[in-house]
Amino acid sequence: MNSTRRQVFSGLGGAFVAGMLGAGRSAGASTGVGTGAPITLLAQQLTQGGWARGQADAVLALDLDGTPVTKDERGGFFIAFDRNAPPSAVLTGRGPNGRETALPLTIAPRAWQIEHIDAPMRPPKMPSGEFWRLRAAELARIAAARAKVTGADGWSQAMLRPVEGRISGRFGSQRVYRGEPGSYHSGLDIAARTGTPILAPADGVVILAAASPFTLEGRLLMLDHGMGLSAAFLHCSAHRVAEGDVVRRGQAIAEVGMTGRATGPHLHWGLKWREARLDPLLFLLPA
Repeated sequence: MNSTRRQVFSGLGGAFVAGMLGAGRSAGASTGVGTGAPITLLAQQLTQGGWARGQADAVLALDLDGTPVTKDERGGFFIAFDRNAPPSAVLTGRGPNGRETALPLTIAPRAWQIEHIDAPMRPPKMPSGEFWRLRAAELARIAAARAKVTGADGWSQAMLRPVEGRISGRFGSQRVYRGEPGSYHSGLDIAARTGTPILAPADGVVILAAASPFTLEGRLLMLDHGMGLSAAFLHCSAHRVAEGDVVRRGQAIAEVGMTGRATGPHLHWGLKWREARLDPLLFLLPA
């Protein structure tokens, strides 16, 4: 789709205009109007694995399909949509007077890279009790890191590519074994030489820097970009920052490696908004 379609909806005592977006395209402002104050999307990728940034009146309490959405002191907010997000969502604002503003959103489907394999899925070897002991502690550290609220504002920035190199694995790709789907790829893989600097895609705060390699992720580094948006950088050979450090977009934060479960040196860059897994390519500045 090469242009933004505009459609007019009515409801809640008013009308609003919403910009409709095809996969991988950014649109202009979309505004919801009801009996309350307006909600405006200022930048958006309304597609599975995508996101939106917007502005709402300070008095409005926002929710996305019933889940509360945080705003900053200026009314700015960030929302995002999982790889398997349904085709529609509603962003609602409620004022102290009980009045509401609603902005229905159409979430475009994606044509994921699916590979059908004419073979049964091979069950992985049963990990040892030692693996599960280590893994439980690692998962607890990752969950604790994502629960941190740092006040970072990288969520409001267009992102830089963290490392130059060949894309060796795309977000959302998946293998299906005789009709049985395997797990989809949850991030973007970029092949590069060991030691290549990894740059912070946006401002953030370091919320985890694994001194010892995790069983799967290796030397894992995580950033909080604020508003529930976090980034993970897997398989690093070294870190150049420590937990608690404030980093700026473009700052070298780590080095490419192949620690953990990796068959060659590369960066696996993952993004999550709360529990939604997101496509990093949709966050990058235009080439």
